[in-house]
Amino acid sequence: MPDLDARAALSGTRFGNVDWLDEVDSTNRLAAEMARAGAPDGTVVGADHQTAGRGRRGRTWESAPGSSLLVSVVRRPVPDLVTLAAGLAAARACESVAGIEATLKWPNDIMASDGKLGGILSELVGGAVVVGLGLNVDWHTPLPADAAALGRGVDRGKLLRAWLTALDSPGDVLAGYRARCSTIGRRVRVQLPDESIEGMAEAISDEGALVVDGRELMAGDVVHLRRRQEEGR
Repeated sequence: MPDLDARAALSGTRFGNVDWLDEVDSTNRLAAEMARAGAPDGTVVGADHQTAGRGRRGRTWESAPGSSLLVSVVRRPVPDLVTLAAGLAAARACESVAGIEATLKWPNDIMASDGKLGGILSELVGGAVVVGLGLNVDWHTPLPADAAALGRGVDRGKLLRAWLTALDSPGDVLAGYRARCSTIGRRVRVQLPDESIEGMAEAISDEGALVVDGRELMAGDVVHLRRRQEEGR
C-alpha cells in the first residue's frame, strides 16, 4: 500500500474488518466471495490495483496502480436505496476531502465539471449487498476520454474514511441525491435491455427510479443529450 494504510484510516470506526491488497482481480468479486462465506456487515475489501475491475453491465474498470480508490464493502441487511446512497456518500467525500463539488449522474456515476470521477457497482449476494466504489484520484498516465480525477495530493485514506462515514449515516438519501443529480431536467437517451428511449428526465421517484416522460425506469444506461445530438436524430 504505497500511500494508503486502510486499517489506520478506518481505526475507531465499525469498518475494522479490512482486507487490503496490493493487487486483486476485482474487489467486488472478492467481497462477494467473503459475503457468501458469512462476512459481517462492514467488511471492507480494497486494492491498490485491479486486474479485472468491473463496472455496470460487465464493463471493465481500468486504472494504473495507486491512482484510484478501489474498494468494496459488505452491507447486511441490504439498506434501502443503497446505490443512490453510495453515490451520494462518494460525492460528499469528494467535496469534504478534495474540495470538488461532485454531481451524480443516475444511476451510479460520480461526476465533476470536466468528466466522470468514478462509479458505484452494487451486487446482491444472498441477504447482503456488496457496494463497490472506483474513484479516480491521481493518474500518472493520461485519463480516458470524458474522465476526471480528484488531483495530486488527495489522501486516499481520508477519502476512504469519508466515504464509509457518509455511507454509514446517509441522512435523507432521496433529498440529498436529488439535490446533486445532474440528470434531472436533462433530455436523455436511456438504453434498456430491449429498447432505447429518449425524453426528458423529470425526477427521481421515491423508489429511486428515473422518471422519463412519466415512465419510471429502475435501471438503464443513460446518455445526457446535447442540443446537437437532439437535432441530429
